[in-house]
Amino acid sequence: MHRRIIKPLVLAIGLGLAGIAVASPDFDANQLDHQYNPCQDLNRFVNAKWVAANPIPADQTRWGAFNELIEKSLAEQHELVENAAKNAATAKPGSLEQKIGWLYASGMDEATIDKAGFDPIKPELASIAALKTPKDIVAWLQQSFARGNERVFRFGSGADYKNAKLQIANADQGGLSLPTTDYYTKAEYKDIRDAYVKHVAKLFELTGVPAADAAKKAANVLAFETRLAQHSIPRVEMRKPENQYHFVSVADADKITPHFDWNAFFTSQGVTVDKGFSLSQPKFFAEFDKMLTGVPASAWRDYLSAHAIAGAAPYLSKPFQDESFAFNGKTLGGQPEQQARWKRVLHSVNGTMGQGLGQLYVAKYFPPEAKARAAELVDNVRNALKNRIEHLDWMSDATKARAIAKWNTFLPKIGYPDKWRSWDGLTIEQGNFFANVQAARKFNYDYDVAKIGKPTDRMEWFMTPQTVNAYYNPTDNTINFPAAILQPPFFYADGDDGINYGGIGAVIGHEASHGFDDQGSQFDGDGNNANWWTKDDRAKFNARTQKLVDQFDAYVPLPNHPDKHVNGRLTLGENIGDLGGLNAAYDALQMALAKNSKEAAEKIDGYTQDQRFFFNWARVWRGSIREQAQLVRLNADPHSPAQFRAIGAPSNMSQFAKAFSCKPGDAMVRSGDKQVKIW
Repeated sequence: MHRRIIKPLVLAIGLGLAGIAVASPDFDANQLDHQYNPCQDLNRFVNAKWVAANPIPADQTRWGAFNELIEKSLAEQHELVENAAKNAATAKPGSLEQKIGWLYASGMDEATIDKAGFDPIKPELASIAALKTPKDIVAWLQQSFARGNERVFRFGSGADYKNAKLQIANADQGGLSLPTTDYYTKAEYKDIRDAYVKHVAKLFELTGVPAADAAKKAANVLAFETRLAQHSIPRVEMRKPENQYHFVSVADADKITPHFDWNAFFTSQGVTVDKGFSLSQPKFFAEFDKMLTGVPASAWRDYLSAHAIAGAAPYLSKPFQDESFAFNGKTLGGQPEQQARWKRVLHSVNGTMGQGLGQLYVAKYFPPEAKARAAELVDNVRNALKNRIEHLDWMSDATKARAIAKWNTFLPKIGYPDKWRSWDGLTIEQGNFFANVQAARKFNYDYDVAKIGKPTDRMEWFMTPQTVNAYYNPTDNTINFPAAILQPPFFYADGDDGINYGGIGAVIGHEASHGFDDQGSQFDGDGNNANWWTKDDRAKFNARTQKLVDQFDAYVPLPNHPDKHVNGRLTLGENIGDLGGLNAAYDALQMALAKNSKEAAEKIDGYTQDQRFFFNWARVWRGSIREQAQLVRLNADPHSPAQFRAIGAPSNMSQFAKAFSCKPGDAMVRSGDKQVKIW
């Protein structure tokens, strides 16, 4: 479901406990590859042996530290849903356990799903086939959204950028199937476009459409999406808040889309809009309106039918599932094999009742005392970041004061929600997977849009506890650390400070630094899109961040594609987060070591605490990725390739060079005008 969060995903977070100095198997020094010099390539020195010994599994597009932890979380979740399914018949009627059990069991009932074929979507396809006029199309879109199925654009609740304490309605561009707008317009992606047309045609054929007709319909779908793409804002430009928020009255919105009545749309969704809402990309919606009357109804029918089939494919019979994987998994990601059925069904459970499953997960795998241990390290790293801000040599006192004011309003959330969401009112049936998924979609959509017009709840989570990830949300100024990532290799309860601060410490700092990256720095402590900078300080900030853009623009991840560089502008926020987070965590480590002189002086496996700090930072990013998947991520992912995250921030730190006795001219030593210092 669409959520109005600028930065919902940041890879890396963990659990920390300061002041413990016990040698432990938290880092195997035998895995270091001494044919490489850390001053030349920290990533290869730390990770080359592991990568060589751990090829990517056939059902994955990449493999590394995060994936191992994800697999651990999936195995734990698998046990939970299997038990829920076994006990569903005797569970309390309508209980969370029964709903999750029946949802999972219905997804695992392949015989019933295969027997049904595409029967579950025949009513929707029939309703689309009956569309003849623009008014018909508008009415159908209203009904589709009300069922929880967004088409053409996205709609939901979100904080008002100018009054973040209030939730308002947001309408955003959408409706595309390929990774970015470039895939529709650039010659280099013609093979992908051709494959997409064949994929859509195959989906039509699976519903009984003759091959020749299916090919024509698929061509119409590509043409339709290409027109939307040509009027969509590209990903890099979408990083700008002014392209994410455009508040209008309903009357003014109707002027932009004279054939789409927004009052009627809101009424059909059960939503009341007061002064207005965010029609976030007006040019996109103006084109959408032109297409209502300027595109033949037959092309609209083809487009809507294709999206209905593709959206339902994972929940239909095997031929639909296989075709969905053939394009999205194999063609786009280079993944040889589809994941096991239980993983795919578990993904659906997480996508529909993830917070409910998280309640079961936390009860078994995340004891309450873990929150307290995590909170300690979060506070230590946040305080280190505050100290760095206070001592910046390039920022004026006026801007520093406002930065600290924002820092003071940070809200860390650890592990899981303090109050669990209710699932009362959601009906899950035995043996009807598609109906269950659809019921949950509508339930979640209604839950989301019910927030419109109400106060923002800072305690709400937008990730499940079992998610191996973390995020910062600028519109409520919260840093969020789900339970599943609060464990090794990010944190070891009996590990030394160097390892823990280089793992979880650095990525806690990463999340906090997002409050001051290229996007977060445009929001104040209350979550409002507001300028708290002097003009001169903003210019200095932009000059420093441009150097980081230039650094990452120069990285080339694929030897077979020397022309494919990292997009330093697209990945800027994450790279700022890495640099700021690693510096703050290093400072926090030094403060911890100052309190423990014995730990500070001792070496473990012959390495100092500073060296182990950087070892674990690099280890967090160990891994490899399939070429096809990397090509897509270079265009669509705001995160840099893992190997460059391992080396990018340390190469800008004099502390790293000192720790390994690196010299000017070494590849991992950026100095002079090349060295980037921000927070």
